[in-house]
Amino acid sequence: MTNLASSPPSASALSTRRGKQVLGLLCAIAFLDFVDASIVNVALPSIREDLGFSVQSLQWVLSGYLLTYGGFMLLGGRAADLFGRRRVLQTGQVIFAVSSLVGGLSQSSGMLVAARLCQGVGAALMLPAALSLLTTTFTGTDRHKALGVWGGVAGLASAFGVLLGGVLSEGPGWRWVLLVNEPVCLAGIACTFVLFADDRHRPDLRALDLRGALLSTAGMLLLVYTLIKAPDVGWDAARTIAGLAGAVALLVVFIVNEARSDNPLLPLSIFRIRGVAAADVTMLIAVAGIIAMFFFLTLYMQNVLGYSQIKTGLSYLPLCFGVAIAAGIGSGLLPRVGTKPVMVVGALLGAAGLFWLAQVPAHGTFAADLLPGMMLAAFGLGAMFVSVTTAANEGVPPDQAGGAAALLNASQQVGGALGLAIFSALATARTRDQLAAHVPPPAALTDGVQRALLACGICVAAAAVVALWTTNSRGEVPIEAEADAHAEPDAEPLPAGAA
Repeated sequence: MTNLASSPPSASALSTRRGKQVLGLLCAIAFLDFVDASIVNVALPSIREDLGFSVQSLQWVLSGYLLTYGGFMLLGGRAADLFGRRRVLQTGQVIFAVSSLVGGLSQSSGMLVAARLCQGVGAALMLPAALSLLTTTFTGTDRHKALGVWGGVAGLASAFGVLLGGVLSEGPGWRWVLLVNEPVCLAGIACTFVLFADDRHRPDLRALDLRGALLSTAGMLLLVYTLIKAPDVGWDAARTIAGLAGAVALLVVFIVNEARSDNPLLPLSIFRIRGVAAADVTMLIAVAGIIAMFFFLTLYMQNVLGYSQIKTGLSYLPLCFGVAIAAGIGSGLLPRVGTKPVMVVGALLGAAGLFWLAQVPAHGTFAADLLPGMMLAAFGLGAMFVSVTTAANEGVPPDQAGGAAALLNASQQVGGALGLAIFSALATARTRDQLAAHVPPPAALTDGVQRALLACGICVAAAAVVALWTTNSRGEVPIEAEADAHAEPDAEPLPAGAA
């Protein structure tokens, strides 16, 4: 039995059966985390009717997950680096499995929201641990290929969640959008135990920046919570302004603390790695438009076109295929043209799709008004996620892999919350103005959706501009990395032996 990490640098880990199994497991974990951010969207009407949610409190079925997912992400990434990635990954899987079971069996609205909050904590432990395992297990071109697959899975999951949510909620019932996680989690826990060697070491709490953990978690929680509530209480309300100011203050103090700490939660040296910060900002801005797109298209299909839950879900099937195809093409292009061109073109395609969708009429049809724009957005989404994920982890040393993974995924969660908050406010204001002018409700709602999708398109186009500041990596293996690999072949003994 040979350890993957101790194989000669020239050997391809992905060419082995064990390497393929490791990549499959990590991508399955990522898919589970990403899909649960969108799987409840289509099921919300059924959940409201069954558990007696008010219209205002219903948003917390979706937002509760995003709140703790984004809020605990940096802490989860640092914990993986310090206390062992396999240990943190399995802990997150257990929390995710238990909370999914509780959510699926919930008998009250409060019980379901509490379960979704706990789900987010589990996901915040799982995702950075899984991505850092991937970036420390695979090297060189293997690493680029693996990151390409991961990015494609991330993009696909966002679309597939809406599809799966519609099929399950109108089939066996809304509870299965949560209970479906159980067999996947149990299989994941077992496979993690088998495929990865025990990398635990005695926890040294002195190495954990507790002050930084409190500041970052409090700042992120307050930021995401304020963004979620802003459309309801108003952007100019004292509560919103105070919340945003408080979050910024906490995060500024966090950065000052990190600069002075001997064992920072997020080493600021990571931002000196060329292109990493730009890739994270690209992800934040792009996701702000993309996640909101799914929300508004679902709203339009159900409330304007009168689609059922299952018909709404199945309408996303072509988009899922488009993302998968684009991710495959994008992964193949990365070694030839590099990450930057794929990222920029992907963002521009996504923006073009959103601009098309921003023209949807009140009496639209799927084939003429939705499908072309959805496919353009799908091709852009698949290419962009593959390239951004690769660029955001390029050149990161192994001891900071968890932090880099957490930073990328925190950018994604904050971007999603920010986009929903801002664009929902735009759509709501436009719809209210139209209703006040005695425009029929379907037309008024459509006008609001159009305004929001146009803003989403501008946002994704802006991501293409930011992407110009990223590095253009083709996955070359630096000479220094090869030398280190020869000198210290057992530096990262994460996976179990290859067959």
